[in-house]
Formats: sequence, C-alpha cells, structure tokens
Amino acid sequence: MITDKLILEGKKCPYCGKEPEYVDSTVIYGRSYGMIYLCRPCDAYVGVHDGSSKAKGRLANKELRKVKIEAHKYFDMIWKQGHLKRTDAYKWLSTRLGIPSEHTHIGMFDVETCEMVVFSAKQLLNDLRRLDLDMGVEPKTEFFEI
Repeated sequence: MITDKLILEGKKCPYCGKEPEYVDSTVIYGRSYGMIYLCRPCDAYVGVHDGSSKAKGRLANKELRKVKIEAHKYFDMIWKQGHLKRTDAYKWLSTRLGIPSEHTHIGMFDVETCEMVVFSAKQLLNDLRRLDLDMGVEPKTEFFEI
C-alpha cells in the first residue's frame, strides 16, 4: 500500500517519481473525456474529477489499469446487487484490508492491493451465495473461482 501523498493525489508518478503532465485526455483516447495527469515515459495516467483538477487516484500503468477494472468488477457487485450499501461495502473493505477508510479507494491501490480486493470480494460473494442457497433463496451471483 502506497502512502506517499503526492502519489495518491496523482501529482507524482509512482513508477519514475517525476511530476506528471496535466493534459486533456484526447492524448490517450483520441477524444476528450476531461483532463488527466499523464506520465508519458511510464504510460501511466489517471483521470480527474469533473470540474476540478483533483485526481481520481494515483497514476496507473497498463498492468494496474487492468487489475483496477477487475477489482471494481467484483467489489461493485457487493453493493450494486444490494448485499451491502456502498458505504458499508467500503467499511467492510477497509476492515478486510486493514487500511484506514480514507485510503480505501480502488483508485489509490497498487496491483497487490487490487488483487486482494478481487480475492476478498469473490470470497464474500461466494459466502453470500452459500447463505442464499442454504436458505432456499435464488442466489444473486454465480460461484467465483478464487
């Protein structure tokens, strides 16, 4: 888990340590989706919140972007399927990972932490599925290999 504030704010590249450029996302996507922080040599970037220059997390290279998508896929199922409220899901994740709630955002996580999110979310979803089956209720999710 990275604790360097500048990295978590998208103001420092976690791969090379340099300050990223603040550019329009056209550079990456060929059309504008807003501004991003970009480290060209590392092919690492992060979007910013609409109407601000505040990064949505840390810069991510290709490997990290891929695992962040996977982490969101499984974690978001927990609250989108109504197993927990979103805020409660993040509290659960904070406790599960043993990190402070203010740092419990997939956008701040490194590859290892995202992989722990995937594992933990699949495990919880499987447990909830088992409870549904034990109670004779149609489960909301399929079984996930972990």
